[in-house]
Amino acid sequence: MHPTATVLVYSDDSNTRAQVRLAAGKRPAPDVPVVEYVECATPAAVLKELDKGGIDVCVLDGEAVPMGGMGVCRQIKDEVFACPPVLLLIGRPQDAWLATWSRADAAVTLPVEPVEFANALAALLRQKKLASA
Repeated sequence: MHPTATVLVYSDDSNTRAQVRLAAGKRPAPDVPVVEYVECATPAAVLKELDKGGIDVCVLDGEAVPMGGMGVCRQIKDEVFACPPVLLLIGRPQDAWLATWSRADAAVTLPVEPVEFANALAALLRQKKLASA
């Protein structure tokens, strides 16, 4: 049995969640585990899934409504013990400073560009693997 990684995807937009799943596919890079996705459409659902444990990386939509991924990121970094790495989806490259404010570990712009996204996700999965070793 091969190891798997669990990636939480938060967006109120089902199309954005689908873009994320399609961009990274089942395995964003050959040296990282197969990915299983947990989708959340509300901040409350994000907190519930993180409380359960087992999330390896969070992908948060900075443009989500009513609470954007930046606010959710800052909250989980403050409130969740051993918070998993966060990949933030931002609307414009100029919003990178806000991603830093939110304490995201990485950021990519929307719409999701598959190669850029898969590389960023794979880097966070590698980071998580090294931290847990």
